[in-house]
Amino acid sequence: MKRFLALGGLLMAAAMIAPVAVMADDHHGERRYYDRDGRDYHYWNAEEDGRYRAYLVEQHRVYVPFVRVSVRHRQEYFRYRHEHGFKVEVR
Repeated sequence: MKRFLALGGLLMAAAMIAPVAVMADDHHGERRYYDRDGRDYHYWNAEEDGRYRAYLVEQHRVYVPFVRVSVRHRQEYFRYRHEHGFKVEVR
């Protein structure tokens, strides 16, 4: 009987941990940045990087990796993204 209790406890622990492990892997390989003004997070992936590069071309700025951009410039980019929606044409 004690074996069944131990096995039940292990199964219960696995059932509690599994959803957390699955949620942690949702954005694997992506960083997220908090947009203070928009009060949301932006996940940085290849698609977002392409939009960022299009933004830099439109603003006539030199490419700087987003990781090294100042907080002020990040907020400007996030504001631009919210104003122009999430559909930016890349030419």
